[in-house]
Parts: sequence; C-alpha cells; structure tokens
Amino acid sequence: MAKYKFQPTDIKELQTSYDLIVVGSGGAGLTSALQAHELGLNPVILEKMPAIGGNTTRASSGMNASETSVQLDHRIVDSMQDFYDDTFKGGGKKNNPELLKYFTTHSALAIDWLKEHKIILDDLTITGGMGVMRTHRPSSMAPIGGFLVTELLKQIEKNNIPLFNDVHVNKLLKSDDQIAGVEVDIDAKTVNISAPAVILATGGFGANPELLTKYRPDLKGYKTTNQPGATGDGITLAADVGAKLVDMDQVQVHPTVQQDTDHPYLIGEAVRGEGAILVNKAGKRFVNELDTRKNVTAAIDDLNEHGAYLIFDQGIRDRVKAIEFYDHIGLVSTGETLEKLAAEIKLHPKALEKTVSDWNSAIETGDKEFKRTTGMDRGITTGPFFSIHIAPAVHYTMGGVSIDDKTEVLDEKGHAIKGLFAAGEIAGGLHGNNRIGGNSIAETVIFGRQAGQQSFKYVQQGRVSK
Repeated sequence: MAKYKFQPTDIKELQTSYDLIVVGSGGAGLTSALQAHELGLNPVILEKMPAIGGNTTRASSGMNASETSVQLDHRIVDSMQDFYDDTFKGGGKKNNPELLKYFTTHSALAIDWLKEHKIILDDLTITGGMGVMRTHRPSSMAPIGGFLVTELLKQIEKNNIPLFNDVHVNKLLKSDDQIAGVEVDIDAKTVNISAPAVILATGGFGANPELLTKYRPDLKGYKTTNQPGATGDGITLAADVGAKLVDMDQVQVHPTVQQDTDHPYLIGEAVRGEGAILVNKAGKRFVNELDTRKNVTAAIDDLNEHGAYLIFDQGIRDRVKAIEFYDHIGLVSTGETLEKLAAEIKLHPKALEKTVSDWNSAIETGDKEFKRTTGMDRGITTGPFFSIHIAPAVHYTMGGVSIDDKTEVLDEKGHAIKGLFAAGEIAGGLHGNNRIGGNSIAETVIFGRQAGQQSFKYVQQGRVSK
C-alpha cells in the first residue's frame, strides 16, 4: 500500500477573507478546523513550516482518556475523577482546575469523535503518573502522532479545507476591540487576511533557546525534542494583543531522549509502559521508571553519568512498534543474551543479569525497592535483548497563553479577547508543573474540538447581531 502523502493547497488559491483562521497544523489546529467546518464555517489553516503536523508528529505513546468503551473492552474500569486526580497530583496540584475538569470530562467524547472519523484508537498502554491503562493508541501500535496527523489530514482533504504551508503570521489584526484577521508574509510580500475569529494552535516554545533561557536559565545548553518550528510565535502574537501569559517557567524535561546522534530522538513512554527498566552504569535500577517525568528526570540527572540505559526484550519490543523505527535509525543496541548485550553497551554482565532477574521476580512479588506498580504485565525474559542509551532533554512547555474552558484567550484582567481562541501546547495552565505522558495528544483533540465549537458559536452570534 502506498504511503499517504498530503498536498498543501496551492498558494494561488489563498483568499482575502474566511470565517475562521487557524494558525498551526498540528493536532489541535487540524482538529479545530475540521470541527468548525463540520459545524458550517469556512476555515483556513496557515502553517509557517514547509512540513505539516508540528510537534504532534513526534508524539509516540498515545492519547489519555477515561471511562471509554475501549477500556471496558479491555476490562478496565476507570473514572473521570481518577483521571483528574492522577493528572492533578502529577502536575504538583498546580493545574488550572477549570481546564482540568473540562479536559477529564470530555476525553471519552474525544475518543468517540475520532472513531466517527475512522480514527480508531482501540489498544491501550500506560504512561508515568497514571494509575490505570488509559493511554489509547491504534491496534497497530503505530506511534500516535504520525498516525493522528495522517488520519486528520485525510479528513481535511476529504472536506476540502484549505491548508497553506510556508505562510508566516506576523500579527493579529483588531477592529473595534475584537479580532479581525491576521497579517501574513508570503513570498516576501505582506498580505492581510480577514476573519472574525482566529484559533492559535502554534504549539510551545521548546525549540526557542532564547525564550527558554529567559524563563529557565538553568536549562541553557539542554538539547530539545521539539521540531524547529516550536518557537513560541503564537504566544508572542497573543501577547501583542494583550493576552495574559501563565506558567512560563514551567518547562518539562523528558527523561528518555536518545542524544548520541546529531538529532535527539524522544524514546516514548510506552517503552517503559510495556515493561522496560532503566539501569545506571553499574547495571542497577535506580528509580521507579513510571514515576512522573519530573521525578525520573531528577533521578537520571542525580547519577551524573550523562544518562542511563533502557533495557527491554523482544516481548516488549513487540508491544511498541516505534522501536522498529528507533532500531532502523541506529539507536538500539542488541544482544542475543543479556551477557552479550552487557558487553555491547559496556555494562557488567553479572550485574545486569542480576538486575533483570530481580526485576522479573518483582513482577510476581512486588517492586519493594522502588515501589513501581504499573507497566508490569511482562518480564524481560525473551531474547534477543535490547538497550537504548538515553538522557533528559527539553520536551514540553507547560506555560503559555491564558485561556478559559471555552478556549477563549484571556487578557490580564481575565476578560476574553473577542474572537481569539487557543488550543494545544500554546495554552498554559492545564498541566501544572509537570505534564503526564499521553495528555498532550488528548489536549490537542479535546481542546481542538472545543476551539472549533466555540469559534463557530462566536461567529454565528456575530452574524445574528448584524
């Protein structure tokens, strides 16, 4: 089967006026445009990069949701309250309660909405900080990000929603104290595009070293998992029209990033969720691998060994298709036995063998040493055995534009900026001081849908009042 390839709209077809302008083509942007179109609006999607999909394309684990039919099919009884509590605890209890309530009570609806669009997430895994398996992914176990973007783009194409790439938005236009459109750069020319509503879905600022070090000087020199376009442009656009910014110093460092090549590669949490362990240079475990990202990162940094090693076997590899890609690009070390793997990565064979043996016993009797309770469905028993060398890297910016649960962008006084909405990583407050794995994809779909719905409602009200 030929791989699907989306063709952006020819720039010659760009119009001077739309019902809705969506800035950004990641999960939140695509979802919001599709939802708004299905409600009757005429939206356009503007992407500054040549490539479509933003940071969403780099997500690999899944999409968190609770009380879903998929969970019941897997005999998992979950609750929205437990989802709320796990996320609140994981975020240091600093999450915006209003956003978190909307998020956790609309996740199952988002899974259903995707299913209605033939985007089926019918398999489950678990990520750090979650109490039960609620991380939804396709049964092919394909990395969630590329899968979601590809399937959403098929819907964008099917519905003839225009999507232009290489279009940079310079500023938001206002008229009578409300949003009136955007100013863009196209082929070195400045053009105004009018619209009564704009959705900012431009992602975070994890690839902007200047902005990162402004708010977090301690992260200077850290590598990043972000795609080059994640520079915080949307945050600047919103701030320029009076938007309040929140939690800008809350930056997540992902614990498991392979950094021994020119381009860092995030090793998804599903690898640990399906049973992998972390060991130090002595070949010993040193942390609950599925603690929050913040705590696992701290434990790796405290080793002062320039990283650590993920250890897993063929059984775990079979449960995480992303590992095939990691291996294809040369990130995975292999040994037919644990002894040979240890020699390959220069760890003491007996120490690694004992650690794995102790771990396999802990799966049966409980992890007394580090109190891990999740991701223990299978041991590390089936050769060949594998390792990936990892270290922490900047991954996600929890801070950004202040929004309410209607995705309306708020000013310094807490008032909505009329006609301006935001969804996805650009918005701050939902995650507190630590994002749980699987919640970013969920955020893009849940709040992407909400932005599409609320922008439709806003535009309709404007038409009625005229």
